[in-house]
Amino acid sequence: MRVGHGIRTTTLGLLALTLAATLTMAATAGTATATATVTIHTNEPTTWTPQAASYGMGSHLDEPVTMSDGTVLRADVYYPTSSGAPAPGPFPVLLQQTPYGKASFAGGASALTNTDISYFVERGYEVVIADVRGTGDSGGTFDLFAPAQATDGATLARWSAALPHADGKVGLFGESYMGIDQFLTVGAAGPHSPIKAMFPIISGNDIFANTVTQGGIPDIEFSAFYAALVTGLNLANPVLEHLEEAAAIGPSALTTAVSQLTPVEAAHSSTLISFLDEIVNVETGTGDSGYDSPYWAARSPASDLSAVVADRIPAFLVGGWNDLFQAGEPLNYVGLQNLYDGRPQTAAMTPGQRVTPRYQLMMGPWQHVTTGDGVNLSAIELEWFDTWLLGQDTPLGHTATPLHLEELNSAGPFAGPSSTDTWVDAAQWPVPSATPTAYYLGGGGSGTAPLSLNDGTLSTAAPQSTSGADTVLWDGVSSPCDIQTDQWSAGFLALLLGNHQPCDNNDNTLEAGPGSLTYTTAPFNEPKVLSGPIDATLFTTSTTTDTELAATVELVSPSGQSLPLTSGALDGDQRALDPTQSWTGTNGLPLLPVHPLTAPSLQPITPGQVTEQDIQVFPTTAYIPAGWRLRVTITTGDTPHLLATLAQVQHLLGGIYQVERNRNAASFINVPLAEPSSFFVPCGALCSAAGP
Repeated sequence: MRVGHGIRTTTLGLLALTLAATLTMAATAGTATATATVTIHTNEPTTWTPQAASYGMGSHLDEPVTMSDGTVLRADVYYPTSSGAPAPGPFPVLLQQTPYGKASFAGGASALTNTDISYFVERGYEVVIADVRGTGDSGGTFDLFAPAQATDGATLARWSAALPHADGKVGLFGESYMGIDQFLTVGAAGPHSPIKAMFPIISGNDIFANTVTQGGIPDIEFSAFYAALVTGLNLANPVLEHLEEAAAIGPSALTTAVSQLTPVEAAHSSTLISFLDEIVNVETGTGDSGYDSPYWAARSPASDLSAVVADRIPAFLVGGWNDLFQAGEPLNYVGLQNLYDGRPQTAAMTPGQRVTPRYQLMMGPWQHVTTGDGVNLSAIELEWFDTWLLGQDTPLGHTATPLHLEELNSAGPFAGPSSTDTWVDAAQWPVPSATPTAYYLGGGGSGTAPLSLNDGTLSTAAPQSTSGADTVLWDGVSSPCDIQTDQWSAGFLALLLGNHQPCDNNDNTLEAGPGSLTYTTAPFNEPKVLSGPIDATLFTTSTTTDTELAATVELVSPSGQSLPLTSGALDGDQRALDPTQSWTGTNGLPLLPVHPLTAPSLQPITPGQVTEQDIQVFPTTAYIPAGWRLRVTITTGDTPHLLATLAQVQHLLGGIYQVERNRNAASFINVPLAEPSSFFVPCGALCSAAGP
């Protein structure tokens, strides 16, 4: 049955019958039993098919749009055509703001940014791609996620809604920077704006805590990569912009543009200096941007989630288990669902908490530039916008399980990200069936880490001895052969090498050296699913007033190959916890430790004194086959990902640490584990290569 812009199928019946799928999951002895129920009404749509491409595509390039302060931004407008003329419509408009140059989005680069302009235009949407101020062909000064960009976004949304043949409704879309800008735009637009839906792909929550640093230690790898990217594109994009316009209009446009090229590049070059200054502030630990502060809060989506809910704007989130924003993407989902339910934004969701299909999250096996591999994001976006901009009756608009999770390692040992991975649907995060389980660090004897200084053990039995500790030296470095190297370079090695990037599948060399300790469980007797945030609580002593500790969680195959899953790190003098945001597991132990990372929260370590350090290990979902082991590798550096600031280094030099593992100071990791059968709702077509 053809309905408007989409095709849907419904199961007909005289009565709206209800199918309830109930699974009771018994946890370990002495803990509560969790029950999950999903209700599906048979008069709701069960399938959806993207409409056929029925329009051509026309464009108006480099359209001027004047902002509230008089700055002129430039936008490319793409619209449906019929027989070579603009189609009458009216059509909804999809808007995106980019700092990377709008010209590239009409070409091959769109594949890397999940921006398929023609796909949407040919199916009855207008698309607007605008250069962020101070980039591309837009005027003004570039400043990373500056509040002015939020105001610009609101102005662009109103301008887009009034375009010829537009129906007055605007959807926001785009990934990474373009995804974060969506939240900022909604925050500035206010109620009753034309923005009626958003689709942010790989977008952060707390930019400073989750990306600029990890545990207060600067992320030098991504900072260097991003500085080169932004600098290079902003010097090159004015040339690309005018070449594209000349190709569309004629050589006369190029002649005019060349005379303007030098002042445009000159203006952009000067604005890059302030951007690079921000990076220097982070790397030196100085200025407003050197610590988590109002500067970063104004640039983080966490500050705008309340506006998204208050303005009733549906949001479909997409994230990756190895993405730059891995930690923040689930927190955006939790925040939106909590605010919808009238609960505190930063609290953990509760079992049985009501959820709405207006806020959904798809977490896949992806790194930044591989996001969407194995699924059809364009079709999912189309269904989402058909639902909320066109009012179509679709499965996405009714789902009771709006959390879509891929299980790493489920396609087979070391298969890598694959369309054959198991995808499951859930509702709450953390997943209620995943029981937080403490594994305590123990003495040597696992026999699985031949390069390790200590080859320690992990056990659910707490240590009984009053003594026991392992010595590790601060060296500030680690083996770069780990998944962090690929993750924090945005995944370009994975893009080039696919599943053959060896360090993504085996990080055994991480266990070597005086700055590394390993702890490994016995083989699991039964398969498990690890799903949720992870805490690594280390009780340590140090000879210095600061420490640097990183924790990498891995799976170990029966053959001894070490598969890295996820990691976290902490600057020791930033160990203070924020009780309003930290989560505690049902076992009473930390599960998601959150640190303020502000200048006032600095607490120097007293040399020789036992100090508790709770490391936030970024969340994941992974399948643990029977016969496999769980491992945590502790290192005193993460190369090339992290680089301590000059201020930190002077308090780290010469550090000798004792990682305590005794009755009085029992170090542990807290991991949520579930029975595989408890993930009983398959994601289905939505998470397939073909898409919905």
